[in-house]
Amino acid sequence: MAAQKKNAVRFTEIRNSKALRDYSVDERFEAGVQLRGTEVKSIRAGRAQIMDAFGRVENGELWMHNAHIETYAFGNTNNHDAKRTRKLLLHKHELRKIAQALDAGGRALIPLRMYFKEALVKVEVALCTGKQNYDKREDLKKKAELSDLNKALKIRR
Repeated sequence: MAAQKKNAVRFTEIRNSKALRDYSVDERFEAGVQLRGTEVKSIRAGRAQIMDAFGRVENGELWMHNAHIETYAFGNTNNHDAKRTRKLLLHKHELRKIAQALDAGGRALIPLRMYFKEALVKVEVALCTGKQNYDKREDLKKKAELSDLNKALKIRR
């Protein structure tokens, strides 16, 4: 009898739940992240958060600030710093596009989610525009109207 394969689909996803509430998303990009081994193990355990994280272009490179990846519990003295800045890896044309959008002003680069793609850690970053309070209220009204409509349709069925 052949040995059973281990479950290769180990999917951990860290989401930025505040991003879609506070920002209107314009354009999304998938970026790789330059990490250390203990950081990958912490992310696999779900010990990371990107609520306050943002991206910034410095010296022609894209960096992610304020992403908190907890120190690995079984690490040694070479363990990583939890809030260090991490380099995001993108194609040059994508990096140029992001840099131009950020230099123009009025937009921010916000990570939406961090996930595994096979063995690699990827971050979905987006160029976002901040929402005002009245924009948030309009979104809540639309959401309430949709739920009322769905309830009415359920009753008719």
